[in-house]
Amino acid sequence: MVKQRFSDVRKLIGAIVIVGFLIGLILALVSTNTPAQAAIGACSSPEDCLSKMTLDEKIGQMTQANHSALDSPSDITTYYLGSLLSGGGEGPYGSGGTASQWADMYDNYQSYAVATRLGIPLIYGVDAVHGHNNVQGAVIFPHHIGMGATRNTALVEQAEAVTRDEVLGTGMNWVFAPCVAVPQNDRWGRTYEGYGEDPALVSAMGAASIRGFQGSGLGTNTVLATAKHYVGDGGTTNGIDQGDTQVSEEVLRAIHLPPYQSAVANDVGSVMISFNSWNGEKLHGHDYLITTVLKGELGFDGIVVSDWAGIDQLPGDYASDVRTAINAGIDMVMVPSDYKTFISTLKTEVNAGRIPMSRIDNAVLRILNQKFALGLFTKYQTDRTYTSQVGSAAHRAVARQAVRESLVLLKNDGVLPLSKTDTYRIVVGGSHVDNLGYQLGGWSISWQGESGDTTTGTTFWEALQAAKPPNVTLQNVGINTGGSFSGDIGITVIGETPYAEGEGDSYTLAVSSANTQQVSDICSKTTRCIVILMSGRPLIINNQLNQADAFVAAWLPGTEGAGMTDVLFGDYNFTGKLPVTWPNAVSQEPINDGDGKVGLFPFGYGLSYGATPTSTPVLTPTSTTLPPTTPPPTTLPPTTPPPSSTYQAEDASLGGGVSVDTNHSGYYGTGFVNFPTSGGYVEYRNVDGGSGGSRTLQFRFALGATSARTGQLTINGATQNITFQPTGSWDSWSTMDVTAALNAGTSNTIRLQSTGQDLANQDQVEVIGGITPPTATPVTIVPPTSTPVTVIPPTSTPVTIVPPTSTPTTAPPTNIPGICSVDYVIQNDWGSGATVSVTVRNNGTSIINGWTITWTFPGNQQITNLWNGSYSQSGASVSVSNANWNATIGANGGTTSFGFNLVYSGTNAVPPNFTLNGTHCQ
Repeated sequence: MVKQRFSDVRKLIGAIVIVGFLIGLILALVSTNTPAQAAIGACSSPEDCLSKMTLDEKIGQMTQANHSALDSPSDITTYYLGSLLSGGGEGPYGSGGTASQWADMYDNYQSYAVATRLGIPLIYGVDAVHGHNNVQGAVIFPHHIGMGATRNTALVEQAEAVTRDEVLGTGMNWVFAPCVAVPQNDRWGRTYEGYGEDPALVSAMGAASIRGFQGSGLGTNTVLATAKHYVGDGGTTNGIDQGDTQVSEEVLRAIHLPPYQSAVANDVGSVMISFNSWNGEKLHGHDYLITTVLKGELGFDGIVVSDWAGIDQLPGDYASDVRTAINAGIDMVMVPSDYKTFISTLKTEVNAGRIPMSRIDNAVLRILNQKFALGLFTKYQTDRTYTSQVGSAAHRAVARQAVRESLVLLKNDGVLPLSKTDTYRIVVGGSHVDNLGYQLGGWSISWQGESGDTTTGTTFWEALQAAKPPNVTLQNVGINTGGSFSGDIGITVIGETPYAEGEGDSYTLAVSSANTQQVSDICSKTTRCIVILMSGRPLIINNQLNQADAFVAAWLPGTEGAGMTDVLFGDYNFTGKLPVTWPNAVSQEPINDGDGKVGLFPFGYGLSYGATPTSTPVLTPTSTTLPPTTPPPTTLPPTTPPPSSTYQAEDASLGGGVSVDTNHSGYYGTGFVNFPTSGGYVEYRNVDGGSGGSRTLQFRFALGATSARTGQLTINGATQNITFQPTGSWDSWSTMDVTAALNAGTSNTIRLQSTGQDLANQDQVEVIGGITPPTATPVTIVPPTSTPVTVIPPTSTPVTIVPPTSTPTTAPPTNIPGICSVDYVIQNDWGSGATVSVTVRNNGTSIINGWTITWTFPGNQQITNLWNGSYSQSGASVSVSNANWNATIGANGGTTSFGFNLVYSGTNAVPPNFTLNGTHCQ
């Protein structure tokens, strides 16, 4: 959601708050105890309500006003308002306010709603996007990018359950979360609102968030969740907020739509429309994406709500904006200020026949369905038993766990963990070392976030003082790092200053000059140096990484700073993994996993104590003096574990609807993965093949079906079928061995994909043979000299170290039979219809100019629409030809893709054979 930021509106809102709201609040005389609540309303069900409503009452239900924009609380009764919201920083008296004050405000407003003729309660929305972050004293969790780094869906669900209880403690019943954007360009100022760049990761985390808010089903002890912002907000050109997502429908469906498919499958109660456009057309008026895809294809039956004044951005006058948005499928409009004009305009459009009454009735019924599901007609005031839990120690313990699991260790040359027994001196400093507001980021008490002690929490400095061992002394030099000091360990805590949407877009991703100086000062005056970066996205950190002995990405950790010291002193290990690809330079943006660009750190990178990097970061020095790359200690501890030969499925790259189940333990690890009907995959990357050659891959799986299931196993590009036999139940684990040739080292990729039916649950794969553990004798490393190596250029031209080219070397495919192959993936199947993507590969040595692919459906499937090509269908026979812009398929593995929707009855099996330009494909 966006928060209005024009000064004249702020002045108006300020006046309204003083003149309107406070008078209403004083007159309300709301009890601070939860009253016994009798059933209210003059209707018994959503359908009964709808049958009794006038047009004015229906339009009121479709109207959401910002609470501080009310001319008077009595307007809730007069205009039958169905919903209020508190925008960012819009508490009872402006920014902040305690839980009790929020609850009093909510109960006051609700009293006006239930005084209407039918007594329909309000549904009240709030941006609880990382905890109940607008409320003074509430627990604030790491922003989504940090939660994505945890890879822990169970923890995400637990965190949102905490947030749910704190939201209930303020009376609110609707949260505008989770954001399930898939950020593709780190310059976007809302990158931190997404769980990461991978659709499968975002889908899993978003589903967990929804479960945390809504439980197993809506009721009086739950809140309505919102998947936002539909759709493609993370893919705008150049990462511009509210910009244009200029991608094909295939890309939109492959990258940005899957989290919404997952959200709908997990019964999310509402979906918020995005400000962005798709290929020039604003989403707030996009009837195809809202009505045809979201409501029709995906089967979403909840509330579609606009973003803050989002319909105002549609082309045309205001009447046109209202007409276009409602007809496109928006059910509730976040006005948010001039609700009277919206109501009168919508009524005029309906009476003129330009908006059908059927569209109004459908919207209102969706809204009423959720109000009844939440139990608002029997419990419409705040349950004060939740109010006392806001900010509790138990809630803070969950947030502290989230902080420590979100930290990603990018570099560690033997300095971490910090000793708890030695005697030494720590010097700390930097802009973020003792600034709670900076630690929280945007959407924290105020909309854009602020500096200082804006709420209750623990800064890094406060946590360090509490955690330090007795023999350690501390000195905090703050931001004044230019003075005279020294220490054994230096810790510089730097990062971005708070921002939210509209203010956070960056063209440089640069570390500030002040932070750059702070790192240089502290690292030059201490023996060993640690840098902690608090940011909402990756920044360009090459120089700081070179200066540091250890580097930690802490994201925006929230109120519980002790989660950081928990890990620094070794009470817990680092477990966080990068949810994004870390760029080597801003010129690489957009950079994402699988695009061939070589970043500073790959997606999924993250060290732990005693572990070695999975890949070497590529550094581009900005000077000719190179610091030592291997500082002391001179001896690696003998506890370093052997290279792992076992790879957990829940830690692999997942796609096509594959989901992680952490509610039940796998045979090994914290969970396992479930396969969908077709097209899902688990891809194990960076698999260690030892010295290379023949290896045994042992898959651990469970299959509760009565018959065997066959899928595809692809190892370094070579594909074969793999068949799993029934194990008796879905949690009875067995193993199957497959012999395969692996490359030497960690360059191997193993992909397991379902093709026509759901596959067995997967727990892990183990590489047997060829993995040599390290000797038990500690490995001694000769440290470099203390003098940095200086590269002397032959001329005055600086020496440039050229990183690897961003264009990957592509070898011709091997072991792929036939001149062509087809990957037919059912991306979403809802029982009577499906969405399918098809990728055609040219395995020949000649370029194909102009293509037609044909097949015969094995059932009664009927294509309803197709993109990236044209088609004809006669009975079960289908022919698809290229569009004018994708007629060419390159040789030696070149591909083209298209997608379509279909309807069917009975079964939806994958076609067994395909023909490309008359040639049979494998």
